[in-house]
Amino acid sequence: MRIGNIEFRHGLFLAPMAGITDHAFRALCVKNGAECVTSELISAKGAFYGDKKTDGLARVYDDERIAAIQIFGSDPEIMASAARLMMRFSPDYIDINMGCPVPKLYKNGEGSALMRNPKLCEEIVSAVTRAVDVPVTAKFRKACDDDKPEAAIEVALACESGGASAVFVHGRTRSQMYSGRADREIIKKVKNAVKIPVVGNGDVASYSDYLAMREETGCDGVMIGRGAYGSPWVFREIICGLEGREYIEPTNAEKRKMLTAQLDTVVAEKGLNGIREFRHHILQYCKGFSGSAKMRRDISLITSRESAIQAINFIFG
Repeated sequence: MRIGNIEFRHGLFLAPMAGITDHAFRALCVKNGAECVTSELISAKGAFYGDKKTDGLARVYDDERIAAIQIFGSDPEIMASAARLMMRFSPDYIDINMGCPVPKLYKNGEGSALMRNPKLCEEIVSAVTRAVDVPVTAKFRKACDDDKPEAAIEVALACESGGASAVFVHGRTRSQMYSGRADREIIKKVKNAVKIPVVGNGDVASYSDYLAMREETGCDGVMIGRGAYGSPWVFREIICGLEGREYIEPTNAEKRKMLTAQLDTVVAEKGLNGIREFRHHILQYCKGFSGSAKMRRDISLITSRESAIQAINFIFG
């Protein structure tokens, strides 16, 4: 598949997740086979008004390409200005968030709230497309709420009309958050409605899930979010399946090496404050282990690189 002039062999994407998909995790997923990653959510207003956090969230590194920057907001001109500012980080494309279900964004008319106004979605995409010389995409959900269950079709058509090079569709409504099952039928309907590439998102955590998403929806690519959180080697599994190679799960020694590299990147870029964020990743890696309740308590007390390394070694000892 292609997004503008960017070609993807398998169409295998890591989903943006606030507080999770920092550079360290994105680079780890690329190392395991993800073809494209996206920054954490970046406020267009924050970028426009010079918020200090923006640079750290938006920086794109050589070891994670192909990489997009995702911005959110509801004012077309501010979104366009923010997109122009993002170009100093040389993203491969700009993604517009139209699906975040977080109440704070929703109440501000941002994220998934945009799905209530397809015309505004079109205006935002059009403004951003005119502002930058890289492809522009949009990510949204099945619908904002259950009162208009197929809003994704109208929003997709609006984004296409505005000049979007591709759309990413999560098969849940905003009111579902992350509960229940993602609706693949709506992704299929969006694919049939537009001419631009469609990437399906929701409930993909294995090679068989990837195949089912492609076969049931006809989508051009697949985006993985929570399925990779705590298991970034899922991309390796999928690549092996697609290329007809036997998948061998990384050994514990390999996992220790990968997680230590992830930790060291976090510490190098964020200092010891990054340890607090890294605790959440360690918690995901230890899911399913016996004695995990006590392990979770111990992990919550991690405050240094040394104690984090001890936890990694214990989990994958």
